[in-house]
Amino acid sequence: MQKSTNSDTSLETLNSTRQGTGAVQMRIKNANSHHDRLSQSKSMILTDVGKVTEPISRHRRNHSQHILKDVIPPLEQLMVEKEGYLQKAKIADGGKKLRKNWSTSWIVLSSRKIEFYKESKQQALSNMKTGHKPESVDLCGAHIEWAKEKSSRKNVFQITTVSGNEFLLQSDIDFIILDWFHAIKNAIDRLPKDSSCPSRNLELFKIQRSSSTELLSHCDSDIKEQKPEHRKSLMFRLHHSASDTSDKNRVKSRLKKFITRRPSLKTLQEKGLIKDQIFGSHLHKVCERENSTVPWFVKQCIEAVEKRGLDVDGIYRVSGNLATIQKLRFIVNQEEKLNLDDSQWEDIHVVTGALKMFFRELPEPLFPYSFFERFVEAIKKQDNNTRIEAVKSLVQKLPPPNRDTMKVLFGHLTKIVAKASKNLMSTQSLGIVFGPTLLRAENETGNMAIHMVYQNQIAELMLSEYSKIFSSEED
Repeated sequence: MQKSTNSDTSLETLNSTRQGTGAVQMRIKNANSHHDRLSQSKSMILTDVGKVTEPISRHRRNHSQHILKDVIPPLEQLMVEKEGYLQKAKIADGGKKLRKNWSTSWIVLSSRKIEFYKESKQQALSNMKTGHKPESVDLCGAHIEWAKEKSSRKNVFQITTVSGNEFLLQSDIDFIILDWFHAIKNAIDRLPKDSSCPSRNLELFKIQRSSSTELLSHCDSDIKEQKPEHRKSLMFRLHHSASDTSDKNRVKSRLKKFITRRPSLKTLQEKGLIKDQIFGSHLHKVCERENSTVPWFVKQCIEAVEKRGLDVDGIYRVSGNLATIQKLRFIVNQEEKLNLDDSQWEDIHVVTGALKMFFRELPEPLFPYSFFERFVEAIKKQDNNTRIEAVKSLVQKLPPPNRDTMKVLFGHLTKIVAKASKNLMSTQSLGIVFGPTLLRAENETGNMAIHMVYQNQIAELMLSEYSKIFSSEED
């Protein structure tokens, strides 16, 4: 009789609960276990009498992902326009400069973006099953330009995104890199230039969705802890919290637009808000600030090399530690007092590496662009005396900072050649090192390989005939 009464009471409780909430969760515990915490449990939902349905998934993130797939088509479904191997280096992430490390990548270009794989796309897709995603570049609002000054390699162009990411792409084969440049430029030109870009809206949607998901997860845990009589007021607070979150998302959106539109370092320098630095500045501007025709940094490096580097094997050919070179570059740009005799610059290859970097980063090379073709025509002359006179005449027509810096540099390099028996650096070796660094064409075309030959020959002639070319006497 007692058992019947308990059964009726349980049934009455079940019916009253179904009327109030529409669902009941029953916990079935192992009655024989003395450890309640270790007991097994199952969750069921009763919608009709005697009918059990599948448990409702409480993972709100899964629901939002399904909704997102229905609203926005996945970017992987975009049509591939071009793919192949290129050399890639990422030099900035969100405006923060990165160390330049070249690597071979399988590049996939679609209508909106570029993806970088470490191998071909077919092999990469199998790796993506483990959760690894390729690095992607959003082309909406991006900028593409040739970047010869960013690397000593040939055929280099740069892609800059609205988020401040910068990538260098390169190939030794001329027609391949030109084809890639035009394909990416055409893809960028077809995309909108403002905030209506779908990929940019997708990023904002992800930010809003992430914030909403965090809010719902937090509130979901509160609902579980609250008693039933307090849940109504909690849902009222949830509605107003969602409204506050919407306002926060609008603020995030405005901040994101402000950050992506911030001026670049080059723009600030052009407006005079940031003073020009030593590295990356025009030669004549550096000389004007120092009231000289030869930059102080060039003189200091040459003095250090002649003091303790003339006998070093592979001087100017061997590369120094890049991190230390960048540290030296930073100190010079900050106009801090530089002492190259300090122990941290003990490796002379760091000093020579910094000097080569200074000439490589000049916006216009030591041999001005307007003189390049004239020097090439002079080196083509068959008669050696005629060739020397033609080069000498061009040197005398150069602007004073270019002419005087060139005279000091090649005079220093002749001292390197004089010790070739110890440092193993001949005229030809130095011509290969300094030719592409000191002179290059403003617009590289399909004859870049031929230009490189002439660049080396001009540098070799300046060394071998230094006394005649830089003589102040007229023959």
